[in-house]
Amino acid sequence: MANHKSALKRIRQAKVRTLHNNYYAKTMRNAVRKLRATTDKEEAVKMYPTVQKMLDKLAKTNIIHKNKAANLKSSLSMHISKLG
Repeated sequence: MANHKSALKRIRQAKVRTLHNNYYAKTMRNAVRKLRATTDKEEAVKMYPTVQKMLDKLAKTNIIHKNKAANLKSSLSMHISKLG
């Protein structure tokens, strides 16, 4: 167990930040899943900018890696272009 007040505070802060980061990461995964499940091209094109913005924000705040965000955006845009 931690011996210093600052270490105890760090533990509390880390717990809160982990919950916060997990929430936004899960929200992003659900948005990506929803976009991939879409079969209507018009609807997918409408959803893509919001998902793209979400990925950029999460990469900026280091919740996900910037390359992961780039790979997801690329694969989603390919998915949209293949829709009929």
